[in-house]
Formats: sequence, C-alpha cells, structure tokens
Amino acid sequence: MNDIVPNVLELLVCPRCHQQLTWAYEASELVCTGPACGLAYPVRGGIPILVEDEARAARA
Repeated sequence: MNDIVPNVLELLVCPRCHQQLTWAYEASELVCTGPACGLAYPVRGGIPILVEDEARAARA
C-alpha cells in the first residue's frame, strides 16, 4: 500500500521549511509546496520518510 491517508497528509509538513506537502502519486513521494524549498520525500510501504538526507531536490 503506497497511498497516504488524506487526513494524515493534512498533518505533515516539510521538516526543512515547515510548508505543506503534496502527494505525487506516480513518483510515490511527498513534495514540499514551499517556493524556496521544493524537496521531495520518498514514501516506502505507505510510510513517508521525512528525513532531509533521504529527500531529493524536486525543482532545479
């Protein structure tokens, strides 16, 4: 199961900038909506890995 429960998604924020995260279903990751941040955090087995060392830059 790789889906994030919508109620849980509302509670999650980016560990770096504290902006809301959005679910990128195809990539199975959570992407920060902060304009200066934009990190993408992986979701493995339905569990968001909200660790900066595991994130990738979603925007150039």
